[in-house]
Order: sequence, then structure tokens, then C-alpha cells
Amino acid sequence: MKLSTKGRYAVMAMVDLACNSNGSPVALADIADRQEISLSYLEQLFGKLRKGGLVKSVRGPGGGYLLARPAPQTRVSDIILAVDEPIQTTRCTPGSPAGCHNHKGRCLTHDLWEELGNQIYLYLSSVSLGDVVDRRLLGSSGVFHGTPAAGGSIAAAQ
Repeated sequence: MKLSTKGRYAVMAMVDLACNSNGSPVALADIADRQEISLSYLEQLFGKLRKGGLVKSVRGPGGGYLLARPAPQTRVSDIILAVDEPIQTTRCTPGSPAGCHNHKGRCLTHDLWEELGNQIYLYLSSVSLGDVVDRRLLGSSGVFHGTPAAGGSIAAAQ
């Protein structure tokens, strides 16, 4: 599964907003410069984030965007879903009884990929914007804890 640019950029921009707001509106142009994201793309994303109730806009001189609720109360999954980014790991249409094969059957690994999608959603739902801002995500990422296949080796992540 690969999260699209839309979802990644929305999370990056929201983290930037949370870090740089200090109670004052932040201009999208400033976020665009710091995160190296197109301003017009950010405008589209923030329109969706505003409709999703995650940000508030402030018009006029000194205007920009503010978080609609505190960072610890904003889940990463909320951000991704607000920009219409489905968290999906199968080719099948979500909720459809029809599978991804031409004969409308499901592939042999369908349940595996669907459960992976569920786990990704649960993880992203457990992480708040505040966790990202405060860097409380460090843990076992980047370290392989499994056992190598017969004859294989584990390359340590450096």
C-alpha cells in the first residue's frame, strides 16, 4: 500500500500548521514554502480540511488558517479521510461483495490485504497530530523484528 501525495501532503501541512501557529493564523504561502508544496495544491487540500472541520480560515491582513481543535484531539486518520484519501489496500471497491477478478470473485489474498488496511487505519486513528508534533512516534520503526527466511539474512537499518 502506498499513501498518495494528497494524504501525505495534508498531514505534512497540518503538522506545519500545528508547529507554527502559536495561536495566530498561518498563511498557506508560508506552509507551501516551508514544506515545498505547491500553493494551489495546498489551497485545494485546505478547502477539504476546512469542510472536514479540521481547520478554520481567518480572512484579511494577517489571515490564514488555524487548527479547528487542539492537536492532541486531531487524529491522523481524520486528516487523510478529510482529503478524500481512502485507506485501502485491495483492488476491490470498498463495501462491494464483488471482488477484483473479471469473474467478480475475490483473490486468494483478499482477506490478508483487507486486514492490513484495517490495521493501517487503526494505527493512524491511534496517532494524533500532537503525537507527531511532539515526536512521540519513535519506537520500533526501522527495525526488523522478524526471523529471516531459511538461508536469508537480516540487514540492520542504519
